[in-house]
Amino acid sequence: MNEALVVLTTVETAASSELLARLLVEHHLAACVQILPPMTSIYRWQNRVEEATEQLLLIKTARESYAQLEATLKEHHPYQTPEIIALPVVAGSPEYLSWLTEALRTED
Repeated sequence: MNEALVVLTTVETAASSELLARLLVEHHLAACVQILPPMTSIYRWQNRVEEATEQLLLIKTARESYAQLEATLKEHHPYQTPEIIALPVVAGSPEYLSWLTEALRTED
């Protein structure tokens, strides 16, 4: 089993979140992407405090897919500097982790 990761990113619109989610899953870079409902983000950008409504994407992947996933997000993400944070999965059900591994396999 490859080391599982959960990658976080945020986008401003439902259209952007769905586009990124489908792109990652269709290209076997993510086994699953969950799109959380709109939330308020308060952050510092270009030396000012900003506020925006965003959606959070929880991207389930493996460490070996991370570099390509990050490159794909950067290429297709609408933000100049997108949040791309990977968190290791330290434990999980064997059945789920097995499914994740299978879902990331590309068909030869």
